[in-house]
Amino acid sequence: MAQKRFSRADGPSQRQLRVGEQIRRRLADVLMRGDVHDPELNAMSITVGEVRTSPDLKHADAFVMPLGGDGIDAALGALRRNRGELRRLVARGLALKFAPDLRFHPDHSFDRMDETRRLLAEDRVRRDITADPAPDDPERP
Repeated sequence: MAQKRFSRADGPSQRQLRVGEQIRRRLADVLMRGDVHDPELNAMSITVGEVRTSPDLKHADAFVMPLGGDGIDAALGALRRNRGELRRLVARGLALKFAPDLRFHPDHSFDRMDETRRLLAEDRVRRDITADPAPDDPERP
């Protein structure tokens, strides 16, 4: 029987999601405890919002943001400088065949949430949300 091949449009597998979350938690713990031998990185409070892994689990894209959102360039620089040590520390807590290569990106999800809140607060959108349903609407109580 031929095995079905999945395209990127199908999204990440359950394994990718599970391993990505394990890496996210492990990376957040390492950063919170200050296990890295870099005083500049240890002085920063960095949130790890999400980690996406490649299908072969050899690469992990970590989306990060410093507390308050200020100093993203400095935070990314410090993380990238310490990428090897972070890779070793993160892999120590995972049961994977290969230690994933970590790549760091700014996490813009907070910006998207703020934009969504702003849109939902607009009068025209609020009016549409709170409008009475049509008399023939099957969803109407």
